[in-house]
Amino acid sequence: MDCRVVVEAAVPVYDVENEDEAIRIAIAKTGEMLNPDLNYVEINMRTWVTPGGEELPPAFIAADEALVALELEMTVFNVEQEEHASRIARKEIGQRLENVPLKVLSVEVLEEEEEEEETQPDGSGGGDTIPDFDDLVKDD
Repeated sequence: MDCRVVVEAAVPVYDVENEDEAIRIAIAKTGEMLNPDLNYVEINMRTWVTPGGEELPPAFIAADEALVALELEMTVFNVEQEEHASRIARKEIGQRLENVPLKVLSVEVLEEEEEEEETQPDGSGGGDTIPDFDDLVKDD
């Protein structure tokens, strides 16, 4: 089975003046650490919503230093359990993001393509079929 894993990362950023600058620097810094080995990991901002419905920014700034919350998404292939997928994602991302705390937020099992192909509306079973030998050989 294949799984889509979302991991939260707390990325420290130094010498910043505002939240937008901190977020841009954190995304760039994370991208540099992940590339080229993990260039398939998607990097997004993480936002929170208070119980009152107010959206909070992903960056917290104090004394020109920021802690930025990012979501890192990756697909893990050929795993047996969701827990296995989360461990693989944490290990792969964690090896490249040294001293950055990580937390698995979600693991989503992806649909298998083979199962989708088997249920064609015309009842053919989908997929490619191999022609018979007689069909390949023409009689002259």
